[in-house]
Amino acid sequence: MTIAFDNSWTRDLPGSFLRVPPDAAPAPRLLALNRPLAADLGLDLTGAQARDWFSGAALPPGADPIAQAYAGHQFGGFSPQLGDGRAHLLGEILTPDGRRFDLQLKGSGRTPFARGGDGKAAIGPMLREYLISDFMAAMGVPTTRALAVVATGEEVWRETKLPGAVLARVAASHIRVGTFQFFAARGDRDKVKALADYAIARHYPGLAGTDAPYLAFLDAVIARQAALIAEWMGLGFIHGVMNTDNMAISGETIDYGPCAFMEGYAPGTVFSSIDRQGRYAYANQPLILGWNLARLAETLLPLLDRDEGRAVEIANDRLAGIAPRYQSEWLAVMRRKLGLAGEDRGDAALAEDLLPAMQGADWTLVFRRLDDAAALRPLFDDFSRMEAWLPRWRARAGEGAAQRIAEANPAVIPRNHKVEEALAAATDGDMAPFHALLAAIRQPCTENEAYMLPAPPGFGQYVTYCGT
Repeated sequence: MTIAFDNSWTRDLPGSFLRVPPDAAPAPRLLALNRPLAADLGLDLTGAQARDWFSGAALPPGADPIAQAYAGHQFGGFSPQLGDGRAHLLGEILTPDGRRFDLQLKGSGRTPFARGGDGKAAIGPMLREYLISDFMAAMGVPTTRALAVVATGEEVWRETKLPGAVLARVAASHIRVGTFQFFAARGDRDKVKALADYAIARHYPGLAGTDAPYLAFLDAVIARQAALIAEWMGLGFIHGVMNTDNMAISGETIDYGPCAFMEGYAPGTVFSSIDRQGRYAYANQPLILGWNLARLAETLLPLLDRDEGRAVEIANDRLAGIAPRYQSEWLAVMRRKLGLAGEDRGDAALAEDLLPAMQGADWTLVFRRLDDAAALRPLFDDFSRMEAWLPRWRARAGEGAAQRIAEANPAVIPRNHKVEEALAAATDGDMAPFHALLAAIRQPCTENEAYMLPAPPGFGQYVTYCGT
């Protein structure tokens, strides 16, 4: 088959990329092909096509590989030029029903944006992105998706020698807050406007031609990101690197690096080895949401009003609304997780009071077992606060709560110890644990005892790494 490519990015946004081909994998071997996703995209790929096209061994007809430029605040410090250091955007897939998606290779070789990196990736981190993004999709959380992972046949050096791999990633686009920052940092207002016009046309076409399209664009991005972070919080998901270059304008989760899922509820949970100050801890993610969106608003100021002071007032007004907007989204997520039908003025207090009561208990299993006190009790060292809270919940939840809980809350998540087992086996050449875990997390609300329990005591404190 051929892929129906278009290349609007290169056509419409000159100066935002460099043309650079991916490295050719010397001995590619297909590890995983996401056939359900391929079918949704209208792609009927053979294994040989996936192996060659998604490893750099051959380019699919119509591909125009580029590395995109962007900037970004990384752990609060601004870098005016980052860009795709080890990724190549092959082009944009046009699906039979008219949708548009980026097709990008990750770990496919150094580009001029590499900043000293080797441009490669190891099997483990690429399969991690495949697993966790597929779980997010199964839970209805907006996300980039892994289309395939291909082993390259060469080794990469990290702490030790590891087998290399390339990830083929599909995204609504790879436009980031940092993409806007790239042009704004250079004082290129025309390029900021061109990028905003492109983003509106691609992601928010209904805003084009309105009286204040750039303000409406800011509002739309705020709305999508507030809803996204609320979904993360509901799942106990910790992204790990919420830098501005890792926040997508489309509202999708992007760049699954040192991410992981919280087990015992602790607001300060951090997994990333490089987040020593806890900037991106679980409880801080809603705060970073506002911080990152403030950086986006700064880039749009010249488009909001010709008068700089007035533009700042407009932006600050919108930024002040982020916290209540997020709180509303979070409450909607919690109502769903608690199995509450409709809305009640006491719902916020009910949800907020649950959190201190479940301190230290397994985040996923507490919600899953809310309607079964006997199964709930063993999750707690001290059940007294939870026991005092439960009658309030029962009085509010009423009939049908058990079914609503079962439909809203995953029984299976990518438990950190299970992910590590699967990735270690895959690194050693055994893909069976990966495929078994993938099958389980694709049906997250179906109970599967082999994948439901927290890590055993000997697993220790979990630490994740960027994989670069």
